[in-house]
Amino acid sequence: MRVRIFKTWDRLRSSFWFIPAVMAGGAITLAFVNVALDAPATNWLQREWGWTFTGGAEGATAVLGTIAASMITIAGVVFSMTLVALSLASAQLGPRLLRNFMRDTTTQAVLGTFIATFLYCLLVLRTIRRVDEVAFVPHLSVALGVLLAVASVGVLIYFIHHVSVSIQANEIVSRVGKELIAGIDDLYPENMGGEVPQVPKEPPDAGLLDALAREGRPVGAAEDGYIQFIDGDELVDLAAENDVIIRVERGPGHYVVATCPLVLVWPGKRSSEQFAEKVNSMFALGYQRTSGQDLGFLVDQLVEIAVRALSTGVNDPFTATVCLDNIGSALCRLVQRDMPSPFRYDAQDQLRVITPVVTFSDLTDAAFNPIRQYGRSSAAVTNRLLDTIALVARFAHRPADRATLLRHAEMITRGAGEGLPEAQDRRAVEERCLAVRQLCSEPAGSGR
Repeated sequence: MRVRIFKTWDRLRSSFWFIPAVMAGGAITLAFVNVALDAPATNWLQREWGWTFTGGAEGATAVLGTIAASMITIAGVVFSMTLVALSLASAQLGPRLLRNFMRDTTTQAVLGTFIATFLYCLLVLRTIRRVDEVAFVPHLSVALGVLLAVASVGVLIYFIHHVSVSIQANEIVSRVGKELIAGIDDLYPENMGGEVPQVPKEPPDAGLLDALAREGRPVGAAEDGYIQFIDGDELVDLAAENDVIIRVERGPGHYVVATCPLVLVWPGKRSSEQFAEKVNSMFALGYQRTSGQDLGFLVDQLVEIAVRALSTGVNDPFTATVCLDNIGSALCRLVQRDMPSPFRYDAQDQLRVITPVVTFSDLTDAAFNPIRQYGRSSAAVTNRLLDTIALVARFAHRPADRATLLRHAEMITRGAGEGLPEAQDRRAVEERCLAVRQLCSEPAGSGR
């Protein structure tokens, strides 16, 4: 159930039609309700108070017709501006960022505003009657149409500002960085099931793990695609129900081919075709990666922007340094979190599921390796890489994490020795590397 909800919600969030369709439906409902209330309100005012509305059918028709025509024209302009922004983002920052623009609720709401106003005016316009015996002008509905038109002008002005800001590189990098930090807050120290897994005092018996690896029966994927979401809680319940142990072979972000193993089941004789169908129903597969459980996807987005900025045709080290600043901000939070256990237990403390865990070292490698490789000839990028590592090292308390940071600092220094022709630049890099060594050799917590 959670898998289906995730796939549906992710598809709706990434579409341009959902919010405009909802707003269009609201406008249709509002038009019918207002017109239904307009007639008795008009008759009551004329009967009880002798009050006559100014403005006739011709004037109301002209006002609503003008608003409707202008709204559908502006909706086309907004759509064109959106396509231009998408094209610029794709060409300059990478096609994988198009998903971020399509998930922008502001753009979706702006499109919905103009379409909703157009439909409202169009539906109210059809209720106006000019024949004297049955003349009817929905004055209240027309007034609301005018108010919606005024509000739409304000929305258009805001949208122009929003597009101008949203296509700036710093703004895009900042939004991806905030999403990465939010993902870290959601997933660490939590595991993929959403609850903190029970961590045993001692790891499972090595013989049990060997038997699982040797005798486990694979359950293949039902289709090709990227793993977007795994329902860990349901997987634990399924394993407990069938009294088996499940080892997840591919985690979120991995691409799987149909029939390739998704999980290993032990004892294998308890795995049936129906069991395999249930396992597949707990994996959401799609044609592209998503950020729901895949932090590496967000890191790759920042890295892609940085690498494109360092390309020969662009040569923009400043954008690359902004990406490093946001990566460093995320890693400073991640390095302070406890890594989740790969072992998940049921209510009776029985091992049921073994999941792959993305460690600090994994994300650090994904973040620093490509930028180091493409930025080795840039003194500004190399120095900012080492400054970022030094910043993260101040928060690192695990020896393994410090060893990872030191390893990257030494690789960056060696690459700078080959890529930087100026001796002074190389000395500046070596000084920063020495600072990283000192931070990594200090007792945990003393460097903060």
